[in-house]
Amino acid sequence: MIDVLVLDVNETLTDMEPLRDGFEAAGLPRHSLEPWFAAILRDGFALTAVDAYAAFRDVAADLLTDQLVAAGIEPSAETIQNVLSGFTRLPLHPDVAPGLRRIHDSGVRIVTLTNGAAAMSESVFRNGGILPFLEHRLDVSAPQRWKPHPDAYRHAAEVCGVPVDRLGLAAVHPWDIDGAQRAGLQGFYIDRRKTPYPTVFSTPDHTVTDFEALADLLQAKAK
Repeated sequence: MIDVLVLDVNETLTDMEPLRDGFEAAGLPRHSLEPWFAAILRDGFALTAVDAYAAFRDVAADLLTDQLVAAGIEPSAETIQNVLSGFTRLPLHPDVAPGLRRIHDSGVRIVTLTNGAAAMSESVFRNGGILPFLEHRLDVSAPQRWKPHPDAYRHAAEVCGVPVDRLGLAAVHPWDIDGAQRAGLQGFYIDRRKTPYPTVFSTPDHTVTDFEALADLLQAKAK
C-alpha cells in the first residue's frame, strides 16, 4: 500500500480533445494537436538531458509559432494565447472524479505532478470536482527538470515528506511510468486505450483500465 498517489495531469486526468478547437480557430488543421504536443515533450526532454530548463508554456508557444509560420499564418500573441488557454478549460475523463474520490476516502494522499504549470489546471480541477482531494498541485518549475528525470519525482517525495518508495505514480504515458519506477516509485499504468506497452521501458508494477479500477486495486491492497 502506498502513502501518496502522484498523478500526471495532461491526458492522464484531462481529455485534451477540445484543444483541437483552438487549432481550428487559429487556421490550423485539427490534427496539428498530436505533433505539437509530442514536440513539446521532445524539446522539454532534450533540455532536461543537457541540464537546462524552459517552462512548458514557453516551449509550447515557440512550437506553435513554428506551426503558424509554416502554414502562412501570422503568429500573433492573441492567437497563441487563445490556443494555450485551452488547457485551462479541459474536461476530466469520466473515470477521474469517482475514482479519486474513492482513493481519497480510503486514506491515500493525492498530489499532482505535471510538466506544465500547476496553476493552469486549478480551474479544471475545481470544475471537475477533484480539487478538494488534492493535497498538493506540483509542477517541475521547482526542480527545473522535466519528468521523467528522477529529480522531478524526488521533488514530490520531498514536498510530501515521505520516502520515494511510499509513492506511486499514475499516468497514461509509459515514459512517465518508467521514469517514476527508475526513481523508486511504484508505477500505475492507466491503460484506457488498451495499447501495447513498449518493451523498451520497464514493465509497469500495475496496469489498470482507469481510475475506478485503480481505486479497486488500492482498496484491495489495503485489506
